[in-house]
Amino acid sequence: MRFSLSATDGLARRGQLALPNGTVDTPAFMPVGTYGAVKTVTPEEVAACGAQIILGNTFHLMLRPGADIVRRLGGLHRFMHWTGPMLTDSGGFQVWSLTERRRLTEEGVEFQAPTDGSKVFLSPERAMEVQADLGADIQMVFDECTDFPATLDEARASMELSVRWAERSRQRFDALAGTDSGHALFGIVQGGMYPELRSASAAALKAMDFPGLAIGGLSVGEPESDRLAVLEHTVPLLPAERPRYLMGVGTPADIVKAVARGVDMFDCVMPTRNARNGHLFTSAGVVRIRNARYREDDRPLDASCSCYTCQHYSRAYLRHLHQARETLGARLNTLHNLHHYQQLMAGIRAAIEAKDFAGFAARELLRQEQGVADMQ
Repeated sequence: MRFSLSATDGLARRGQLALPNGTVDTPAFMPVGTYGAVKTVTPEEVAACGAQIILGNTFHLMLRPGADIVRRLGGLHRFMHWTGPMLTDSGGFQVWSLTERRRLTEEGVEFQAPTDGSKVFLSPERAMEVQADLGADIQMVFDECTDFPATLDEARASMELSVRWAERSRQRFDALAGTDSGHALFGIVQGGMYPELRSASAAALKAMDFPGLAIGGLSVGEPESDRLAVLEHTVPLLPAERPRYLMGVGTPADIVKAVARGVDMFDCVMPTRNARNGHLFTSAGVVRIRNARYREDDRPLDASCSCYTCQHYSRAYLRHLHQARETLGARLNTLHNLHHYQQLMAGIRAAIEAKDFAGFAARELLRQEQGVADMQ
């Protein structure tokens, strides 16, 4: 993996991330393919929306169909027919979400599988083995996502456990991949809402010399002000010459604000999940397509959008599909939201190159705030 910066504007960064399966322009947004599929759309359609890298979910693929099956069928790229770069998360966030079904120890986490109720054990070593079977370009250390809210002592214990797990993850990754595999392992900074814990986590991970670092433990229910404060404290602690990845974030406004603070990579289920719920992002704000006002609206969803949906279908038709629960509606909505996010990222990159990111961000945030108010 190679990362290079081609432009900066304030703290915002424009770069390229060269990986075994292709090059990614940053800042980049990764659509989420939980089960080896971005829901309702084909890999070719995801690429046509402008996405250069996607995310696969270690936890879910381990349970179904099983990482060993994916490995025997040529790895996740071949299995799902995606030819570009891919990142796999470690499963830590999903395990965190199973609070009532898990038992946490120093060795790892035993949990009840949501698929069939069977007992499953996931450790740093096992998370690395599963990701090696999947074969992603970028793999993530196994961590514990800290609860919100959490006391200082609770957050410290969680962060320190994640640091120990990161070391074990690195050892197992190196043993499995070797030094010439081309794959990369990223560390994950934890520490809850406590600056001193974020500092300690970042220092420990930097000492392990990961080629990239992620900021985890956000988008877990904290106020936006807390999230931004964590970013403002943590991002400057990360190596400037390596990619910075904010996990699980977020809305278009969240992304713009994080880029302004120096973040390079993002993922979130929001564009696809919201699409299936009829919550659509446009240049004029959010459209909730189920609203009765669109019943006879013959306009495209977004007149300034060049996606397949906006070029062919009206708001009235999209509302009809949503109300009738037709699968085509979910597909068309997803194509639009994915395209909107990728166009946002392209606009961000162009603004950084033109040294106009502050102006772009101000205009984008104002448009989104006014649009949400108008569309509700």
